[in-house]
Amino acid sequence: MNQEVLNLWPELDWIKDQKLREKTAKTWELALERSVLSPDDLNRIPFTLLVGPDLKVTFMDHKRSVVHIAKDAGEKINAMYHGELPVKMDVLIAGAILADVGKMLEYVLNDQGNAIQGSYGKYLRHPFSGVSLAEEAGVPPEVCHIIATHAKEGDMVKRTTEAYLVHHADFMTFLPFKERLRIDE
Repeated sequence: MNQEVLNLWPELDWIKDQKLREKTAKTWELALERSVLSPDDLNRIPFTLLVGPDLKVTFMDHKRSVVHIAKDAGEKINAMYHGELPVKMDVLIAGAILADVGKMLEYVLNDQGNAIQGSYGKYLRHPFSGVSLAEEAGVPPEVCHIIATHAKEGDMVKRTTEAYLVHHADFMTFLPFKERLRIDE
C-alpha cells in the first residue's frame, strides 16, 4: 500500500479483510494519481464547496469524522440490536473511507489554489466517479453501493444498513454547516 494513502487514512487498519483493505487503499491511490489535488490539499481545502470558502473544517477532517461516526454507530447497532440489524463492519468502514473518493476527480484548483468543481465534476458528480474508481480497483458491489448512495443520488434507491449509516454520518456532519437554525441570545 502507498504510504501517502496510509498517512491520509490510518482507519484503513480497521478493515480486517486484507484484500478489502488493499482494494480500498488502491482506490485512493488511483484517485490521487488522476487528481490535481495532493494529500496536502486534502488537509487544507474545505470539505464542501456548498458552505463558503472560509470554512475551517478540511476535507480530511470531515471525511475521517464520517468514518469514525459510522464505525461507532455500526458497533452500537451490532451490540444492542440482538443481531436483527447486522452491520458488516468491514463493508461499512471501507464504504465510509471511499464515499467521497470521486471528489478527487470532481474538484480542481483555481488560480488562487481554492478547490472548485471542474468540468468533469459538472458532468459526473463524485458518487459516479467514485464507483468507477472503486470498481477499477476491484472493490466489491456492497461497498460500491455505499459510494453510489451516500449522497442525494441515493435517495432514489433502497440503501443497505451500511449505506444508511454512512449517508447519515455524512449528512449529520454537513447539514448543520449549511442549514442549521441559529438563535442569537
